[in-house]
Amino acid sequence: MHVIKLEDCEEFVSRDGARLREMLHPDKAVLDLRYSLAHAIVEPGLSTAEHRLAASEVYYLLSGKGLMHIDGDEEEVSAGCTVYIPPGSVQKITNTGSDDLVFLCIVDPAWQEHLEEIL
Repeated sequence: MHVIKLEDCEEFVSRDGARLREMLHPDKAVLDLRYSLAHAIVEPGLSTAEHRLAASEVYYLLSGKGLMHIDGDEEEVSAGCTVYIPPGSVQKITNTGSDDLVFLCIVDPAWQEHLEEIL
């Protein structure tokens, strides 16, 4: 059994500016995974940098509200929303609320620095 506690995962600032805790990654544990899973926070009034991944990505919003931008389209998102981001899409998320925007990020295949472009 492999149980990960969020508080045991080191927090860092990602290249796009979100506060992240990487919970699952095939390069960091002996697990049969294709994907990576991270917990992300964007503070009120902030946005992640525009970026694109060669992989597909899914955001699942846990709390807060924001505006999701994908390839020029925008849509309001909030807790309980799931967002699919196709590979190669230009994306960013803006926290439009007064509380932290907290979400899970699933990247498939697993996130690799060389597969992400900050714009």
